[in-house]
Amino acid sequence: MKRRKILKGMAATSTLLATAPALVWSSAARAEAGAVYDDDRILGEADAKVTIIEYASLTCPHCATFHEETLPQVKQDWINEGKARLVFRHYPLDGLALRAAALSNCFEGKSHFTFLDAMFASQRKWAGSQDPLGELAQLAKLAGMDQARFDACVTDEAEMNGILERMKDATDDYDVQSTPTMIVNGKKVTGSMAYEEFRKVLEEAAAQS
Repeated sequence: MKRRKILKGMAATSTLLATAPALVWSSAARAEAGAVYDDDRILGEADAKVTIIEYASLTCPHCATFHEETLPQVKQDWINEGKARLVFRHYPLDGLALRAAALSNCFEGKSHFTFLDAMFASQRKWAGSQDPLGELAQLAKLAGMDQARFDACVTDEAEMNGILERMKDATDDYDVQSTPTMIVNGKKVTGSMAYEEFRKVLEEAAAQS
């Protein structure tokens, strides 16, 4: 599916940001618990008992809340201890989020997650700016990226088409329709959960694996 066609439907398909968490089982036939793509950005050990697949939009306030208030404790207690791994996948809710996603994908390995953290931490500043790409360029510069590389990243048609194809897979495989959505060993969790609530989901997944 081409980028223009998907962008037209983006506002209609994913405008609701979850305010209360809900738990349901994925019913997609193709979906497998912990299944990953070769080009996935992954934080944590490959043999971790729990795989958290996160679908997030970089302009989603609830996603920023999860990254700032819940994920640090998940990293400390689960990822750093080898009990869980995080697979981050973009689910852009608008054109700016799509370009920001393409920019973040220009950073590899741990740098990718470091830049994601910086983007979520400063989301209100750049996403609410009259010149959001200018603000993102400054953020990328602080991370060591020059202007020429920045321009290439935020206009990379192939990268953006790939992100949107993966977004379509998320809808087909897990019925993802809002952000943040987590797939924890195959179970879908929607909304930004506080750590104590999310920890119960992780403990249940670990006990069943």
